[in-house]
Amino acid sequence: METVKTQDIAVNDLMWKIEHDPSRCTMCGSCIASCTFKAIKADVQRKSVTISESNLPEPIHQQIAIPVIRQVASIENACRGCGMCEKVCPNNAIRPVRNPDNRRNLLSRDNGPIKRGGRTNLNSQRTLDKIIVGRISQMTDPSLDSVRHTFDIRSPLGRVLSAKELPFQMENGKLVATKKTPPVRWIYPLIFSDMSIGALSTRAWEAVAMATTYLNERCGLPVRMSSGEGGMPVKLLESEYLKYFIIQIASGHFGWNRIIKAMPKMKVDPAAILIKIGQGAKPGDGGLLQAEKVAPHVQAIRGVPKATLASPPNHQGLYSIEESVQKMHLSLNAAFGFRVPVAIKCAASSTSVSVYNNLLRDPYKICGGFFIDGIQGGTGAANEISLDHTGHPVVSKIRDCYNAAVEQGAQGQIPLYGGGGIGMTGNAAADAFKMICLGANGVFCGKILIQLLGCVGNEQGRCNACNTGKCPTGICTQNPRLVKRLDVDKGAQKIVDYVLAFDAELRKLMAPIGNSSLPVGRSDALVSTDKAIADKLGIQYVC
Repeated sequence: METVKTQDIAVNDLMWKIEHDPSRCTMCGSCIASCTFKAIKADVQRKSVTISESNLPEPIHQQIAIPVIRQVASIENACRGCGMCEKVCPNNAIRPVRNPDNRRNLLSRDNGPIKRGGRTNLNSQRTLDKIIVGRISQMTDPSLDSVRHTFDIRSPLGRVLSAKELPFQMENGKLVATKKTPPVRWIYPLIFSDMSIGALSTRAWEAVAMATTYLNERCGLPVRMSSGEGGMPVKLLESEYLKYFIIQIASGHFGWNRIIKAMPKMKVDPAAILIKIGQGAKPGDGGLLQAEKVAPHVQAIRGVPKATLASPPNHQGLYSIEESVQKMHLSLNAAFGFRVPVAIKCAASSTSVSVYNNLLRDPYKICGGFFIDGIQGGTGAANEISLDHTGHPVVSKIRDCYNAAVEQGAQGQIPLYGGGGIGMTGNAAADAFKMICLGANGVFCGKILIQLLGCVGNEQGRCNACNTGKCPTGICTQNPRLVKRLDVDKGAQKIVDYVLAFDAELRKLMAPIGNSSLPVGRSDALVSTDKAIADKLGIQYVC
């Protein structure tokens, strides 16, 4: 029997399923001949039956082979539900039925994965689904060719000074810097969000890290990956690939001691430091890693015994917005010699604008980014009451923060990154483009990565055992037997393929509105089919 991989496509993953009744079928072959997609094939199925051929009961157990019509488990040959097989069948023995799971394709080639995985909430209240790109430049402004035109798809990560604040002056006809400027990294506007070693298996984390490195080294896309709370492998900290990773320090401070010890041996600086205050999907709970997932290597990286690890919902070193600037940001900037941007991540809330305004007024000019996480992000460990009733959608908060910066003439000085539900419906590029037009400099996503790795959970209650350490696909477990089920190379390939498709689709959206660079704040390119959303976001209402 051929080895089955957890990333392999099964019939239940497809949009349509074939129902076949062997008792009515005469195996005439009409259905196979009429299927233009080659979604069905003739096959043999073994059946166990008990029969008695004599006048008295003498049951005989037999194994017989019966001919059947079997569905092909492949996205390339997926059933489209056209019903031709049902029409030509003389015995009504076959018909296509819509799959109730309704998990959509993320990739359309090479048996790519489908939309699935992770717990989330508010699936029917997506603001982004009611926003569309409405400004199509054809006669008023020149549109661009998405295939042949050159696009500059880069976003800043780091404090960007205004023209008046730049420390330059003319000396003998030359422009001379009088002091250092804050560090800025120009990165791709898609960041792989923080999922720690512990929350993910070593193989899953390695697959995401491999994809990040490949996209940078071979594809020329400066995608960055956040480590998540819990530290990183020492070999990675001391390697040249550290420049592609954002080191996160969160409320539990797990793994930070190992990072500090590795600092003298670091060959390169990390891409950034991210201080995580809260997560959007569970802002009142904090993080939770069950003892079942605290394997020996997790204990070594985090420096803890085998116990349930809780990251408090509030950061233990911070008590006010002002202190976050003066204490954490300043100390972490100093730790890396003011060479590395330091950003902050908060859960979206009604006070997000207040936090952002305080960061903009930072006299040290050291806050390198503001990450806002919305309620619709996925999570493996949260109480249902928190998951469903605590948090805030990210779209309006990104817009409010951007408008607040515009009123002060400070837009773009502290880059805005939004996450929480990006790519929930299978198309992260469209979601990212809309977020950028509303004021974000980029987006971060995590749930879609485990979907690409082959997660089988869904929003209808399938699996969703991420926090138990019993993940059947080897993605969110530390059980050695289960971890082996995940194909690292294939998982990394799926992520790379999706990001390349993401890049192509982002260009397809930038071209019609005539933008060669990211359209940050270009809300005129968007329209909404919902009056309340249009009024709130300040975009045109259409019907």
